Amino acid sequence: MIVEYLGPLGYREAWRYQQKVHDLVLGGGEDRLLLVEHSPVITMGRRPGVAKNMVASAEQLAQMGVEVVETDRGGDITFHGPGQIVAYPIIRLANHQLTVGGYVHTLEDIVIATLVKLGFVGATKDAVAVGVWIPDGNALAKVCAIGVRIRKGVSMHGLALNVDTDLRYFELIVPCGLTGRGVTSLKKLAGDRVTEIEAVKKMLVEHFCARFG
Repeated sequence: MIVEYLGPLGYREAWRYQQKVHDLVLGGGEDRLLLVEHSPVITMGRRPGVAKNMVASAEQLAQMGVEVVETDRGGDITFHGPGQIVAYPIIRLANHQLTVGGYVHTLEDIVIATLVKLGFVGATKDAVAVGVWIPDGNALAKVCAIGVRIRKGVSMHGLALNVDTDLRYFELIVPCGLTGRGVTSLKKLAGDRVTEIEAVKKMLVEHFCARFG
């Protein structure tokens, strides 16, 4: 697997690059993992009725400098922004004997293994909500959102792990369309323990490479 660190990059530019890499992998190139940190953006998936989960007005979005993009991934609505690790694996599922559902669960497993290695206990899946959840106070909160698209057997889009993300942005939406479910970050969970985004990124890459080579 080729790992590319794209650094800070606008969502639309990263999406165009994903499409380019997708064509390369589809044509026989090696699997790739793209890592990026987006400027503030709300993305909407293909799920019907997703627009109703936008809480903010156009004026609020403009004041906070948040872009809105309709995408071709699965899932509902979410936020990407600084302090968040966004990972886009571009892989041929058949090479790894994965169904679409199996691939999504593999992404969840990779994130959970990463968090456990970093000392965050209690990270788990939810039987009715895709993503990774972790205890925050008296309830489970989402720490990692997942939304993918599989085109011609090759994956696009991926996951977003909140490391040092400003959680106030999530108040602009109903995250993933799940009313009453919280969103958290590793920084919020860590307390006084320092959580460096580069250390989290390194561990995440190690687990991706261990699974996909």
